[in-house]
Amino acid sequence: MDSRTTAIALTAAALLALTACSSSDDDAAPASDSGTPVAEPTVSVPAEHENDDLQAAIAVYTASYFSGDADTAYGMLSKRCQGTTTPADYKAVLAKAAADYGPDHQATDVHAKVSGTRAQVSYKVSGLPKFDQQGQPWALEGDAWRYDAC
Repeated sequence: MDSRTTAIALTAAALLALTACSSSDDDAAPASDSGTPVAEPTVSVPAEHENDDLQAAIAVYTASYFSGDADTAYGMLSKRCQGTTTPADYKAVLAKAAADYGPDHQATDVHAKVSGTRAQVSYKVSGLPKFDQQGQPWALEGDAWRYDAC
């Protein structure tokens, strides 16, 4: 499964889970709380899906970059990288990339070495081998992976 398919599948699963939790029945009885705490189930992630969130971030960043979506791409920069450029300057870079290369370039064959809150990522950019990456730095800030190659 490529990273775009993985990202779409993860998004669909999350939306399905949110939809399943909502109720549109106005006559439904209110939930009762017995006051007894219930242990939340734990979820273990299979090893082959440990980096799905990182792969999804790479897919979104790459798509944003080549489509010229500066708001999304700039928002995915690490705090350190945001400190090296302004949103306006970054928008100009992305506008040029979108004009020069077009939007249809996905990150494929993603491989990551994760150590704590840092990752070194290698991937290919479909149709643009000159943009293939080896050891590109990413940083986990809060609960989101951020591009850190500035």
